Amino acid sequence: MVLDRTQSPAFQVIQEVRLPAVQTHKLDNGIPLHLIAVSHQPVLRIECIIEAGTWYEQVPGTSFFALKMLAEGTPGRSSAQISEYLDRYGAFLELNSGPDRASIVVYCLTKFLPNVLPILRELLTEPTFPQKELDDLRNITLQNLRVNYEKNAYLAGVLFREKLFGQQHPYGRSQRPDAIEHLTRQNIVDFYERVIRNRPYKLLLAGEVSENEIIMINRELGQLPIYDEVVPAFGAEAIADDGLPVLSEKADSVQSSIRLGRRLFTRSHPDFFKMLVTNELLGGYFGSRLMKNIREEKGFTYGISSNMPSFRRDGYFLIGTDVNKENTQQTLDEIQKEIRILQTEPVPQEELETVKNFMAGEFVGSLNTPFEIADRFKVILLDGMPADFLTTYIEKLRSVTQEDIMSTASKYLAEGSLREVVVGGK
Repeated sequence: MVLDRTQSPAFQVIQEVRLPAVQTHKLDNGIPLHLIAVSHQPVLRIECIIEAGTWYEQVPGTSFFALKMLAEGTPGRSSAQISEYLDRYGAFLELNSGPDRASIVVYCLTKFLPNVLPILRELLTEPTFPQKELDDLRNITLQNLRVNYEKNAYLAGVLFREKLFGQQHPYGRSQRPDAIEHLTRQNIVDFYERVIRNRPYKLLLAGEVSENEIIMINRELGQLPIYDEVVPAFGAEAIADDGLPVLSEKADSVQSSIRLGRRLFTRSHPDFFKMLVTNELLGGYFGSRLMKNIREEKGFTYGISSNMPSFRRDGYFLIGTDVNKENTQQTLDEIQKEIRILQTEPVPQEELETVKNFMAGEFVGSLNTPFEIADRFKVILLDGMPADFLTTYIEKLRSVTQEDIMSTASKYLAEGSLREVVVGGK
């Protein structure tokens, strides 16, 4: 049989997705345990999700350092001994800190959970925050920051978030060298004692798990005292910006980093899926209109993209690219041209279906493992989305029409509504 390479292979359109049921248990102390049991491989991931993000800081930087320092020592183990202990059982530890929340994540073979749980309890309840390890972490963080602030793309991201939300807002705040230099061990300990120690958190367990593992977790973590939740230290309102473009000129830079966008909304907004498809058409994937125009036709950049970061309390729309400095203004003009086309001309049905098929396939492809399913489930668990958000995801994508794209682009990408940041020059 001769293969005709001029014909694309047949494919089946994805219309729905089915996910394993999420079981919810409560430990003896009231801590909720959400379980996604999938027995493909004898591995699991246990994640402690804590309300300890930037929203809860009284001193900038303390949430990041408090989380990272949890594994730097306990009364019975040094930092090196904690690492050696986890390595002995093939376990892997992640400590994550963000604006909304923080998490302690451990991956291990299911059979080694009894060995891993005691160290997880120690990290939660007995960190010592040794000064030497704090100094080492501070120095490494400062070195990385100083390098990053020399990069146009990094600085553009910092300035863009500050433009949208304000420098002190949890979604606009970035790590600053001067703040880190003045951060003390006592600041970090105070944050831990106020926000993390014996405070409520959520447990998310995914992988090969049975009733035995739940009993073990309850025995190790369910007997700890838990006190009241902590109130965020920051108010909800972002500053109102002046709407003027930001230009950070670098005379020796041959490239400019462009960031263009606006504050938007969370996933719960009624226009979320309409905007999601509009974003994908404009710049959300490799075949998008911005890529075809600015990369393939004009040759101004290796890549340009748009996306919709969504947090618990807010969200925003962002277009980002790096171009030669002399092409900066023309790139901005071409971006606005592509937006106007979306606002005034119906998207060809074939292009719209291609984008929907791509998005549906990408979504299904992100649900291959129990860990990926757990990551998706966190949108429901942590951001208050309805229980059917994932199972109706594809249906809602497919319901977006040509008229929806035009009206959404007109409503949310109107001329003058997008904030502009350029680092490099024009």
